[in-house]
Amino acid sequence: MRTVHSLKELRSILRSLRQQGKTIGLVPTMGNLHEGHISLVRKASEAADVVVTSIFVNPMQFGANEDLATYPRTLGEDQDKLAAAGNTLVFAPSAEEIYPEGLARQTKVVVPEVSEGHCGASRPGHFEGVATVVTILFNMVQPDIAVFGEKDFQQLAVIRKLTRDLLIPTEIIGAPTVREDDGLAKSSRNGYLSKQERAVAPVVHQTLINIATQLEQGRTDHHELEREARETLARAGLRPDYFNIVNSHTLKPATPADQEITLLVAAFLGTTRLIDNLCITR
Repeated sequence: MRTVHSLKELRSILRSLRQQGKTIGLVPTMGNLHEGHISLVRKASEAADVVVTSIFVNPMQFGANEDLATYPRTLGEDQDKLAAAGNTLVFAPSAEEIYPEGLARQTKVVVPEVSEGHCGASRPGHFEGVATVVTILFNMVQPDIAVFGEKDFQQLAVIRKLTRDLLIPTEIIGAPTVREDDGLAKSSRNGYLSKQERAVAPVVHQTLINIATQLEQGRTDHHELEREARETLARAGLRPDYFNIVNSHTLKPATPADQEITLLVAAFLGTTRLIDNLCITR
């Protein structure tokens, strides 16, 4: 496995691989890798001959009061995990390589509608940052396929739409959320949780399951179910950001007629923001 830091190095290697007839897969990450990320690499290796994992803590997707400065940078450990997983190439660019003219002068990609609401409402500018960096990475790597986790459900919807709208010839593959034994979705930010908070955190997934069960049993009072879910989280000691029942495709509020529904949740536990989701068909 090789690690490169510049676009010139990256394209030189990928040009040679393409001349050999190899297909290219991309797994974009911000590093601090856990088993969820590694599952994306494994899934990419099933669909492509060569897997490129990018490691870049993207400043454009962090808000003014978010954890950009303290976000864990663990390149050495990440390289070891990727090598063990059979990853081919690590692309670890600097901010100057991605944004050579700086953030203020950078052209930005805005994806309407699916970027709005949910995390988009709570983190203004976040999905603009995600969409922009993913578009740049797609242009740099020019992958045949790219794999993203379903844990970030709204992010996946944003990336699917930008790929369609901009006619980017990359197949987007969603990978199932990887969970701890108690149901907590694996996340780099779980490391911020104290021991006491970590014991409480599984209530997020438990609440999703409870509301999904009630929907499957025929309840259609979505607003009341959302309120009950927020109250459950608050009683457990979390500070709910949102709990929304949405159409799985549009991410708009679900109606009783919708057959494919996704439950989206975000809540703060201490200073750590946890997100999760659950999809159901009824």
